[in-house]
Amino acid sequence: MLAPVQILSATRQNLWRLTFIRMLVLVAQAGSVGIAYWFHLLPLPWFQLCLTLGFSALLCAFTAIRLRTTWPVTELEYALQLACDLFIHSALLYFSGGSANPFVSYYLVPLTIAAVTLPWRYSLILTGIALALYTLLLMQFYPVEAAPFFREKLQIYGMWLSFALSAAVITFFAARMGEELRRQEELRALRREEGLRDQQLLAVATQAAGAAHELGTPLSTMSVLLKEIRRDHPDPELQDDLSVLQDQVKLCKETLQQLVRAAEANRRLAIEVQDVTEWLDEALNRWHLMRPEATYRFQCLGHAPVPRLAPPPDLTQALLNLLNNAADACPEGLEVTVDWDAVDLTISIRDHGAGVPLAIAEQIGKPFFTTKGKGFGLGLFLSKASVTRAGGSVKLYSHEDGGTLTELRLPRVSRGSENE
Repeated sequence: MLAPVQILSATRQNLWRLTFIRMLVLVAQAGSVGIAYWFHLLPLPWFQLCLTLGFSALLCAFTAIRLRTTWPVTELEYALQLACDLFIHSALLYFSGGSANPFVSYYLVPLTIAAVTLPWRYSLILTGIALALYTLLLMQFYPVEAAPFFREKLQIYGMWLSFALSAAVITFFAARMGEELRRQEELRALRREEGLRDQQLLAVATQAAGAAHELGTPLSTMSVLLKEIRRDHPDPELQDDLSVLQDQVKLCKETLQQLVRAAEANRRLAIEVQDVTEWLDEALNRWHLMRPEATYRFQCLGHAPVPRLAPPPDLTQALLNLLNNAADACPEGLEVTVDWDAVDLTISIRDHGAGVPLAIAEQIGKPFFTTKGKGFGLGLFLSKASVTRAGGSVKLYSHEDGGTLTELRLPRVSRGSENE
């Protein structure tokens, strides 16, 4: 079985990105302080600066360890992390010239991130914190003594470096956030579609359960009456017709009994593991009893070893529905093939009917839509739903030589499958 994929919350992913950005900025800040110290560019309080950078490194390590736990990341925690960045940046500015430091514009980076990822009330609070810290730096800071010409050069290059760093961080975060928003929108659309499909399936299943419960009594009555009629009317021609009717009633009763057994097996998770070819043989034999007028040719194209499968009952029923659809189009000369590779196994059913009309190709497979004069338009819809739950797909194509090609594709490792 495949291991379940852990889906991270948006806030947790944003905190991971913030930690990554914080590490990059920390490397840049430590490099700048190291260069200034090594080349004696400015007289700065090196101990206080190193202490502040050390606290930033500890915060990065703590956050990385915390994100490996299963505790949920709240918006409040994320906002507090951004507030810590504001205070750390303010401490570094305090010991390196205050508001005159060209890196003061980096205040905009945490505020931009907060505006993109947090509710407005958190963004408003963080903006107030940044404004208050900036105001304090206008009045209180550690003065930096340097020659006016040298200070002007540092100001110019520092402003350029601050702009480059801020632009890179904002662009990176905005791009990742845009990608995340698009991914979440696709997931929401997929979940809406799955929710609508599940509602339709629930409605159909409810009606089917009620119908199955109600059909038991009339089928038993019909079986008894057919036995009495066969006993009271010895006419050979009538006996043949009554025998056919009796077989059909028996098949209906067995189908209902199998429905009950399948539900019980699903409840107990008692699903038999078997070779794919063995499963197909059993399904085809069962289907041929239901449709004796149909003729087919089965061919296995895959090479050994044969994949093993634990098919749930609804997957077998889905295959029978697809075979019935093909037989309804043309019961003669059906071609059924099975093939597999390292990833998928594919079951193809080709009939020699009229094919899929282009005008209604998009409507096929929707509930209560049918191209046949009989039926309810549910067979292909239920088949697609069952195969989708098994991790596969069902597609219909108009074959180039005429007729319709139905392709049922299943993953070799999926729900209901087993590793070799």
